Amino acid sequence: MCSEKTLPPQHQSEPGKEEEMSPRPAYWGEHYKPAGKLEGKVAIVTGADSGIGRSVAVLFAREGADVAVLYKDQYQDADETREAIEKCARKCLLYAGDVADADFCDKVVSDVVDTLGRLDILVNNAGEQHPQKGLEDISEEQWERTFRTNIFGMFQLTKRALPHLKEGSAIINTTSVTAYKGNPTLIDYSSTKGAIVAFTRSLAMNLVERGIRVNAVAPGPIWTPLIASTFSEEQVESFGASTPMKRPGQPEEVAPAYVYLASSDSSYVSGQVLHVNGGKIVNG
Repeated sequence: MCSEKTLPPQHQSEPGKEEEMSPRPAYWGEHYKPAGKLEGKVAIVTGADSGIGRSVAVLFAREGADVAVLYKDQYQDADETREAIEKCARKCLLYAGDVADADFCDKVVSDVVDTLGRLDILVNNAGEQHPQKGLEDISEEQWERTFRTNIFGMFQLTKRALPHLKEGSAIINTTSVTAYKGNPTLIDYSSTKGAIVAFTRSLAMNLVERGIRVNAVAPGPIWTPLIASTFSEEQVESFGASTPMKRPGQPEEVAPAYVYLASSDSSYVSGQVLHVNGGKIVNG
């Protein structure tokens, strides 16, 4: 493990809360300059109560989009996300539930379209990880749980959103640097992230004739509640130190990549993965 210190040592119980993190993750985009790139659009963002998803939802709102925020059960974090979106004078809908549940996905998509009148952007960002020393330590229950959240949920929600997406719509999936370089203690998580890359590329090819673009973002070490709640104090203390930039990234440093892929700026981009990882070259 890298001995360089990047953060104060800390650990939370899963799934973690932003309010208890030190320092708090930066999500607003202090230096970000919105330009109305998503004016009049409607987006669904999963895992948007905190971390990368929160920053994506807020930057979408700053660009003019109304946003539906999906999350598991972190109600206080979700309320903070809603307040930030409404500060941008945009509408925000909150939905607590499991993205791997088909009925939940049906309800969300139907309600979003009925309430906001349309659906233009889907961001599949919800995910979970549970580090283990070896494959023998991963139970079947954990393996299935990780796949259900990280990739089954992506399938369920995308399938139900597709009938409402039109030419010019965008789907953006969150994969990870671990899909390309692996991780010895995140075998199940890394496997799901590899599946997401293949899902993104295949779906992009399938939908290209309908004018719907599908892309992904592969973050490196980003400071989110997922990190504080799944790694030990010692691991958190040196989190991100092994990157060329020798620090973890902030959610606000990843979110602009989603804005680009959601907007017409990326009209000739589909089936691609943007790597926001502190300088690691992964050739993917």
